Amino acid sequence: MVKLALRSGLRWKVSLAIAGVGALVAVALSLVVHNAARVSMLNSSRDQMDDRVQIAQRYYESTGGKLMLRAKVDDPALPKPLREAADLGLRATYLQDSGNGAPEVWASTPLRNGKILSIHTRFKDRYDILNDLDRALIIGSVSVVLGGTALGILVGGQLSRRLRKAAMAARKLADGDPDVRVRDAIGGRVRDETDDLARAVDGMAEALRDRLEAERRVTADIAHELRTPVTGLVTAAELLPPGRPSELVRDRAQAMRTLVEDVLEVARLDGFAERAEMQDIELGEFVQRRVRTVAPEARITVARDAYVSTDPRRLERILMNLLANAAKHGRGPVDVTVEGRVVRVRDHGPGFPEELLREGPSRFRTGSKDRAGKGHGLGLTIAVGQARVLGARLTFRNADPETEGGTGAVAVLWLPESSPTSTGSFPIIQVPD
Repeated sequence: MVKLALRSGLRWKVSLAIAGVGALVAVALSLVVHNAARVSMLNSSRDQMDDRVQIAQRYYESTGGKLMLRAKVDDPALPKPLREAADLGLRATYLQDSGNGAPEVWASTPLRNGKILSIHTRFKDRYDILNDLDRALIIGSVSVVLGGTALGILVGGQLSRRLRKAAMAARKLADGDPDVRVRDAIGGRVRDETDDLARAVDGMAEALRDRLEAERRVTADIAHELRTPVTGLVTAAELLPPGRPSELVRDRAQAMRTLVEDVLEVARLDGFAERAEMQDIELGEFVQRRVRTVAPEARITVARDAYVSTDPRRLERILMNLLANAAKHGRGPVDVTVEGRVVRVRDHGPGFPEELLREGPSRFRTGSKDRAGKGHGLGLTIAVGQARVLGARLTFRNADPETEGGTGAVAVLWLPESSPTSTGSFPIIQVPD
């Protein structure tokens, strides 16, 4: 089941939240003010009509039947509630709202002769005032929403910028830049939770860096201390008389020497102290010569040649390790393809284990059971480290049986267009589909 996720910036989330709250508050206040003003105006109109009908009643009774203030006697349009009130001998007012324009306000009172005196009017001026008030409330509400949105964009944008700076600094920190501090990167004079997060990330990075450096130093020291006795062991093994036991001793001694050299190389690469010595080479011709030397059975294809600026020694080291990995853990034939600045090495074995594709190469981990017991997992780790020094990307994937004609492990080296200025950048282990 595929879940769809919408990604939006923090700035717009804050803006929408403030705008939504502002709109709700503005609408609520507008409704309250509108209803209060309308009730007040209608009550005032009814009180005024009640005064008028009393004045008209006194004038009618004192003059013997004359009318004033547009009053009527027994008006046929008199609303039923007013007739019922008059039958009870009550003076009353009534609001008649037809929905078209201002509501009509009625007032009536019973007379001594049994008739009903009534007055009605619409009070259009007051209704116009209420309409003006509604327009003012609408304009005010829109202004509040727009102002809240602008404030949200301002506040959210500042917070978003600080978080983006923190993310960029964290990426540089992850890429091995030892001088980056997240707190210094976000800047700003106002202290908030972002600064607490930055200080926590800086502290965590410092602790991890110290721990990794300690582990690297221990590894390098152990490998360095083993180098001399292992070299002596190899030399002594060469002096043994010919025979199967002597061959086994020499083979194991040489394997131990290779392991010590690989561990030292990994320690140097982990220390980010390596620098590339760049030269301009013709990539296709370089790959052909190097591959034919160590893997003459490999199939080499130069689809498109290119001149690149790289370190030949480190590039050769990467190629040799990829070919050695294909020979140890894969099956032939091994295909090496050069296409511009891209070098692809593929075998036809079971492919890379899922752990390697997910987490990248790891020292002393050789992958699945099919690959267990062969090597120490340092070859691909060294290749990744050398690619970083070159500023290149080394990616790993498995071949698609349907489109690529069978299974196999595929390693792709992407050489950069320009030379690295320091230790290069970390390679991307997995490539997107």
